Amino acid sequence: MIKVLLARLHQGHRTMRYPDAPPPDMPERFRGRPLIDATKCPDGCRKCVEICPTQAITITDKPRVDLGNCLFCTDCHDACPQGAISHSRDYRLSVRQRSDLVVDSVQELVLAKALDGQLRKLFGRSLKLRQVSAGGCNACEADTNVLGTLAWDLGRFGIQFVASPRHADGLLITGAVSKNMSLALKKTYDAVAQPKIVIAVGACAISGGPYLNHDEVLNGAASVVPVDLYIPGCPPHPLTILDGLIRLLGKLENRKEESSAPARRIG
Repeated sequence: MIKVLLARLHQGHRTMRYPDAPPPDMPERFRGRPLIDATKCPDGCRKCVEICPTQAITITDKPRVDLGNCLFCTDCHDACPQGAISHSRDYRLSVRQRSDLVVDSVQELVLAKALDGQLRKLFGRSLKLRQVSAGGCNACEADTNVLGTLAWDLGRFGIQFVASPRHADGLLITGAVSKNMSLALKKTYDAVAQPKIVIAVGACAISGGPYLNHDEVLNGAASVVPVDLYIPGCPPHPLTILDGLIRLLGKLENRKEESSAPARRIG
């Protein structure tokens, strides 16, 4: 026992201090919000639109990206002959409304606002979530599980995952919501007492992801249950998930927000 205690003292403090301190550095390979410099787009060029596997990019008067559909791959970047597409380094991507995920090249992302009134009073200090994998590949599930490790310690914010929807305040949903999982998801949602919240994590849970419009999927959680928070990515980085959760609970208010690299505005 003495050896265990000495080893723990030697290890020191392992949990990150965010949001009371700047967030950890993002890995070099991290890709945040896709950015399109419309001034570099040649007239009539639609290569990014044609190459996108999930129809995330549209061009009307200006290019727009649906972050809910986006897989954050590099297909559009690689196909663009003018190098007009890049990725920001900003991990902050969560929103409250599905429509807020559709942005153009100069539009600021409307980041998630905190729960209102009674919901915030109920859940702001203690939030129990039942995680539902409704046809996921286990990538979003894995990054969600990371939040329970020593370095992240999700419990310090009062957020915990529970085994039963009867003990939960809401659902955290991953996966494209297959037809075979739709009834199970609906029954799980119904088993959570009112009031309750629903969080969709990852492109699959938001829009169907790479399975968009497949005959056997329902294109995301909102087709079955109401969604209160959308966290895009394929999969979202654990810091993106954590940022969304604590925004929803109002734990970033009155703090000086710092990003590892703020999103650029280009147009």
